[in-house]
Amino acid sequence: MGRGRLGVVAVAAAAVLLPRPAPASTWEIDPVHTTAGFAVRHLVVSKVRGHLGRVTGTLHLDEKDRTRSTVEATVDLTGIDTDNEERDRHLRSADYLDTRRYPTLTFRSKKVVAQGADRFVVTGDLTLRGVTREVELVVQGSATPVRDPWGKTRLGGEIRTTLERDAFGIGRQSVVEGGGLVMGNDVEVTIDVELVRTSDEPARTSPRTDQRASSSISSSVSPALRSSAAVCSPSAGAARSPRIS
Repeated sequence: MGRGRLGVVAVAAAAVLLPRPAPASTWEIDPVHTTAGFAVRHLVVSKVRGHLGRVTGTLHLDEKDRTRSTVEATVDLTGIDTDNEERDRHLRSADYLDTRRYPTLTFRSKKVVAQGADRFVVTGDLTLRGVTREVELVVQGSATPVRDPWGKTRLGGEIRTTLERDAFGIGRQSVVEGGGLVMGNDVEVTIDVELVRTSDEPARTSPRTDQRASSSISSSVSPALRSSAAVCSPSAGAARSPRIS
């Protein structure tokens, strides 16, 4: 067998039999098990807390280098809830979020920096009320996926950031007597997120596939190997050599 033919066979065998590196996986935010909360200071002396609406999005996770991962997320602001319907209507109005014109908050990542095995800072563009600003999200969570009782693979964690109302044109900056704002400018946002893997698991070659692949390679290579063996074997050499009397 020529060297070229042997090289082709070796490459083909390696492509089928050697383990493949795991590709980037795709994960979807599970809105049923994800909540987005916020807190803002009121009259300097206390905080008002509430929940934003349904959170959806997609994470493309690089299994080998998580800093190369990307994420996009959307929050439905029409579902804002502070346990006070009158206040919620006011927050949805044009004075604040103006959800009739801008019903969602969106985030698209641009950079991920690792600060440990389970802590990352994700920088990206956040769009709120028609205004886009670069923000940083601090993500803390388990780096190890778990499999739920129904066979789905999940990841989870906590996301924190602080948004400045005036940067997005949200609400008035009314001042109380003695100084301080009626509503604080800093809005603390916390998202408890759970994600479900939706892409295929890293490719695993089954024994049956291995057997078929090996048989296929063997059948295609065997004639050439047999031919090579026939040339190289001692009996073949004896048959070809002239008989010395």
